[in-house]
Formats: sequence, structure tokens, C-alpha cells
Amino acid sequence: QVQLAESGGGLVQPGGSLRLSCVASENIFSRYSIGWFRQAPGKEREFVAGLNRSGATYDYVDDAKGRFTNSMDNAKNTVYLQMNSLKHADTAVYYCGATTSYTGSRILSRYSYWGQGNLVNVSS
Repeated sequence: QVQLAESGGGLVQPGGSLRLSCVASENIFSRYSIGWFRQAPGKEREFVAGLNRSGATYDYVDDAKGRFTNSMDNAKNTVYLQMNSLKHADTAVYYCGATTSYTGSRILSRYSYWGQGNLVNVSS
């Protein structure tokens, strides 16, 4: 059973930065692509960014392009999401998920494992 755990969220002012971490219980990145999703209050969970099984970024949601960056540290079984120039609209619970899709996916149902979620609150 793969386990994922996010950390790094918190309260930040508009324009600030945070780096989220997603640590896997084992080295899964050769077998799973990793996606970052977020869920704002009263809204559905939406795709934000993803890394495929080669460790390359395969997609960002338009709103995140130029502000968010994916990266991976295989030795630490960890994927990161660096978020810069944060806006009020980025406030949400952020989740990392693992999918066997080689190219990654924006579709929730294709993900087999999820972390517990981590709150990012952008507020002045």
C-alpha cells in the first residue's frame, strides 16, 4: 500500500511563496506519475500540476503557469510544488496523488493513491 504525505502548507500573504512536499512511503516514481490537485471551499478538486514517470513535468493548469514549479528528489522519495506569487484564489487544500498513467493525467478517477491534504491559505 503506497502512502503519500503532504507538508509545507500554511498561511501566506498575497505575493508570497510556499513549497509543498509530497513524500512517498517507498520509491514509486518509476511506476507512478504524480499529480498535484487542490480543492477550494465549496468547489470540486481540480488539477494543478503533474510529473510523469520520467520525472518530467507534463502539465500545469493555466493559472499556475509561470508561478508554480514541479520538481522531484528520487533519493528522498519526494515531489515538490514550488508556488510563487500566490493569490487569494490559490487558497485551498492541496493534495498529491499517484497514477499509473505513464504520461500523467488531469482526471481524478485515474489516481490510485492520495495524500491527506495540506491547507494553503493566502490572506492578508
